[in-house]
Amino acid sequence: MNISSIVIQCKSSNYDMVEKWCQESDICDFHFGDKTKGKIIVTIEGEGVEEEIAKLKVIQEAPGVIAADMMMTYQEELDEEIKKLESADLVPDILQREDVKAEDIVYHGDLKKKIF
Repeated sequence: MNISSIVIQCKSSNYDMVEKWCQESDICDFHFGDKTKGKIIVTIEGEGVEEEIAKLKVIQEAPGVIAADMMMTYQEELDEEIKKLESADLVPDILQREDVKAEDIVYHGDLKKKIF
């Protein structure tokens, strides 16, 4: 599950309409707003980046919205990948072998296929 914060910009005169849309929509969760500045902070959730981007586009196209931009994001998939990298050996097996000389290793531009 991914969670991201979105800052919405609107005219002060449209603030109430945009806040109401945010509160009533199933797209986002309203958290804070400043009517004098025309700024609203919401969060969106999605199973993946694609779902979050789709929700962001809906918010950007909502009536009265001037701009809506993703500010912060938390991605579970990213955390899992970071954990895998942190637990991986720092030196690949091929470089630890005594029968392989460094000058015999050919780099083909894709370390993922070469090492893993």
